Parts: sequence; structure tokens; C-alpha cells
Amino acid sequence: YLLFQLSEDITEDELMSFKVLLGKELPKSRLNAKTTMLDIFIEMEKKGILGEHNLSILKNLCKEINIGLWKRIEEYGLNLLGKEEILIAEEQRGSAGGPEARARWPASSVAPDSPGSWHESPKLEAYKMTSRPRGVCLILNNHNFAKAREAVPEPKTMKDRNGTDVDAAALRRVFSKLHFTIAEHRDLTAEEIRKIVNIYRCEDHTSKDCFVCCVLSHGKKGIIYGVDGQEVPIQELTTTFTGQNCRSLAGKPKVFFVQACQGDACQKGVTIETDCGEQDYSVETDARFQLDCIPAEADFLLGMATLQDYVSYRSPRQGTWYIQALCQHLEYSCPRGEDILTILTAVNQEVSKKTCQPNAEKQMPQPSFTLRKKLIFPVN
Repeated sequence: YLLFQLSEDITEDELMSFKVLLGKELPKSRLNAKTTMLDIFIEMEKKGILGEHNLSILKNLCKEINIGLWKRIEEYGLNLLGKEEILIAEEQRGSAGGPEARARWPASSVAPDSPGSWHESPKLEAYKMTSRPRGVCLILNNHNFAKAREAVPEPKTMKDRNGTDVDAAALRRVFSKLHFTIAEHRDLTAEEIRKIVNIYRCEDHTSKDCFVCCVLSHGKKGIIYGVDGQEVPIQELTTTFTGQNCRSLAGKPKVFFVQACQGDACQKGVTIETDCGEQDYSVETDARFQLDCIPAEADFLLGMATLQDYVSYRSPRQGTWYIQALCQHLEYSCPRGEDILTILTAVNQEVSKKTCQPNAEKQMPQPSFTLRKKLIFPVN
């Protein structure tokens, strides 16, 4: 988190200074014009000159380049030290076995033959994620809604979703790196969406460890639209892949990311930022969070682009805030072994910081899940 925040705040000139100062430490091929600050941090970690408790080189660099960045690292170190001291103090008080120490903890946490000792919590198991390919990443990408606008007798006033191809390209790139087989289908009617989903339901996923489905479309109140303006309930898509309906995916994680127009309320923020301009972002009413969109059955994750009733934002040139943040954080955090819920929390934070002018509208994504284990997408 610290490194990500530093990379967000570093200017182009400061980035150049880092590259110059690290010229002797890192290969020149890793310090080209396209290298980002996150890339540099990754290389420093690989080289063993950067880590959670190994910040001396980074601090010295920041001290030369931007004292404000150096102060951020100092604060991080103090916070880390403070937490460690608190834990040590708690352990020392607990080991004394006094009545005050025992009173703070429930009786079930104290072993009867060793007052003040702890029962270790069992380590949370992770889903198996070793197959090659990991599974299918199905991308349903609806851009051209001319059929909906031409519908008779009730034409739908749906604009084409310019910028959705940028999102689809990012999803293809990231999930290919995560060893998924990419299956993208464009401009599908409601009936075609059902047929495509049923095809993948009937596939044999026995040799695969996971299934991912990304939906990019318009929608309304728990549904998505086909390009013909007809509705498909989100719950219908997710329930198709329950263990009962798709036995070869039973016990395996089923992941859905939905970017679809649904609400029309604008979420107001209390701060004014300039992350986007009115000319760059068009407001879309995005996927409204529905508790009944995800099956009660285990092993599902549903990532929605925004909270119930609120809109989300899409740039015709840069894609949507949600999908772009999702792909960036997957690309950055998966090589570090972060689990998907930690990654989605970081996505929540990044998207919530953005503001669209002129009325300072905000956006807040929300995931829902019935996962029983940690879900980690290893790169290697």
C-alpha cells in the first residue's frame, strides 16, 4: 500500500531522477522510458534492496529527490514500530498470567494447562490454483446498441458504450498473464448472452481451477441488457454456474465482474478533486448492487462497479474507473501473492478517491462473496 501510494504521488521529473540514481543498482533494460515507478519498486524487491523492513535505500533516494516522500516512509516506519511494540507489550502482559491479562480474553482462547497461552487460529486455506490454463475468462462486451434504439414498438434510449473496448483489452491482458483462456464475445442480444453462457456451463471444467466472467454492458436494477434492449437477470448468469448446474465447477471459485448501467443517482463527495474533466467522462448509470444477484451457494464472488442506486463513470478514451482500477491492481498485486478480497479493497479505495467534475460526483464499488477460502491468482 505504501509503495502504491508513493508511485501515485511521484512526478515525471522525480521518476526520471529515480531512474538515474538507480542506474548502478538495476539493469538499464529495466529503466527505459516506459518503466513506471511501480515497475522500479518490483525490480528493487526482486533485487533484495526493498522490502517491508528494508526501506533504507528507498528512504535515501527519497531524501535526495523529495523530502515529502521521505517523511511518508518515516511515518510508515513509526506506525509499523508502534504496532510491533503494542503486540510485544500485550504478549508480555499475557505471559504474566495475571487476572487482568486473562480477563481481556475469552476463556476459550486460554489453554487449560498453560494459563495465558494462546490457541493459534488455523491458517485460512487457499483455493487450488495450479492448473494451466487456470480456467476460462469469459468477457461479454456490449458496445453497439443500435438494435435497442431501433426496437419496435418500444425503442430503448441506449447510447453506444464508447470506451468499453479499452476495458476489454485490459481484461484480456491481465487474465492472459494470470494464465486464463480468454473468450470474448461482442455485441450480444439477450438470447445470445444466454446461449453463450449455457455453452460454457456445459463445458467440462474438471481440469480447470476457476471460472471468471466479466460483463460490460448497459443494465437496470439487477439485470443487464443485450444489444437488442432485452433483459438478462444477473442472478440468472451467476446461478447458471452453481455446483448443481455445472458439476465440474463444484467447490471451485466462480468470479463475476459486472460493469453495467443501472442506477441514475449521483453520489456526492465532500472533497473537490480534478481526476477527470466533463469532456472526458460520460456518466453511466452502473450496476446496482443487488443482494440476490449472487447465489447462496458457496464459492462465488461478485464484483459490482458501484453501490446500490448510484452511477459509475466511463471515459470514451480510457475506459471505466472500475475495470481500469481492477486490472491495474490485479496486475500489480497478483505477483505479490495478494488475495482477491485485499485487491478489491484497494480497488474500492482508488475508485472512491476519484471525482468527476463539474458537480464532484463520486463512485464506490462493492464486492459480495460466498468464498470459503482465500482466492489467490499466482502469476508463475
